[in-house]
Amino acid sequence: MILNMLLFILGFILLVKGADLFVDGVSSCAINLKIPKIIVALTIVAFGTSAPEFAISMQGMIDGNGDVVLANVIGSTVVNTMLAIGLASLIKPIKVKNETIKKELPLHLIIVVIFSLLFLDNVFQPNVKNQITRADGIILFLSFLVFLYYIFSVIKNHGASRGIKKEKPKYKLKKSVFYSIIGLALIFIGSDIAVDSATSFASAIGVSHKFITMVVLVIGTSTPELVMSVTSAKKGEFDIILGNIIGTNIFNIGFVLGIPVMIFGSVVAPGFGWIDMVMVILSALMVYLFAKPDKKISKKEGIIMLSVFVIYYSYVIFNR
Repeated sequence: MILNMLLFILGFILLVKGADLFVDGVSSCAINLKIPKIIVALTIVAFGTSAPEFAISMQGMIDGNGDVVLANVIGSTVVNTMLAIGLASLIKPIKVKNETIKKELPLHLIIVVIFSLLFLDNVFQPNVKNQITRADGIILFLSFLVFLYYIFSVIKNHGASRGIKKEKPKYKLKKSVFYSIIGLALIFIGSDIAVDSATSFASAIGVSHKFITMVVLVIGTSTPELVMSVTSAKKGEFDIILGNIIGTNIFNIGFVLGIPVMIFGSVVAPGFGWIDMVMVILSALMVYLFAKPDKKISKKEGIIMLSVFVIYYSYVIFNR
């Protein structure tokens, strides 16, 4: 038990250090390549930090455990949005660019709504179980391809419309790439150690499987996004915060869920219903509505997001 606690501390230290190197690395890469930071965050950062979720979804489908697969995607989406952005905004109010409000946030909201509607079968047909079918998986994957097309179109324009500021990169390109790779590797290693040690500790003290899945596993696999968001907020890298969260959520929905369902078939999760999907939509909607009026997410709005998150997770833990 003591060993698990020490390993958890070690994993968390590796996470923090990895996030520090990764944020500086990808920020410098974006400046060197003259690509908007949010585009780098939407792709390299988001896809990289989503690797744990993809591994869990594939294993969950192989084991026939639909609850784990859906908990992974639903839980991660809520945690990434409400908890990560909420915590980051407490450190510094998150400034949001006009282009992000007009394009990335609405696209994020649309894909989240599509996912929720596809899952909530019994809302439209009361006698049918909520599930994501192979056809639904194809639709989700197609939505992910639309997202990729949007990203490539922005890159093709070389960010001219994104108003790239002339900044001096912290490192030259080769060093930026090196630190990005090392930082991401430390994030993976630290996350894996932290999640495994926390799961072993929870099992040792007799915590329920439900608690392990929804708290230890879901929040554990979201620690890269959480640490990245906090680290980015300290450095004032707001585009990396939003790009990472938006990209990760879309990647989770379209790829992390879409691909396994397309391969293995339908996933049924009776433990999830309309309250969970309302929360998923609400999380994306709150970010958009908070950012739109004054182009920032304030500390007060962050506290609201964190409060809603605590209420929802209390329901999840004690009512399932």
